[in-house]
Amino acid sequence: MKVFMYTLSTCPWCRKTKQFFKEKNIPFEFVDYDLQNEEEQDKIMKEMEKLSTTKAFPFVKIDDNVIVGYNPDKYSELLGEKGKQK
Repeated sequence: MKVFMYTLSTCPWCRKTKQFFKEKNIPFEFVDYDLQNEEEQDKIMKEMEKLSTTKAFPFVKIDDNVIVGYNPDKYSELLGEKGKQK
């Protein structure tokens, strides 16, 4: 499964989301939205608008599924780990 997320460098929920995947040893890629230039931020917002009605962070894509916000139960479910949450 491919895990990709847009995050904010200052967001505690974004940090928790990254930590969730690190603790599960699940590789992921991320882009800190707030550290991008204005042109890149515009591209990111357009992509987020295309994929979801909610523009909030963390914005997590697991394959073709989008989860907005910190939701470890949903991450586990999509990763096939339902019931394995501590």
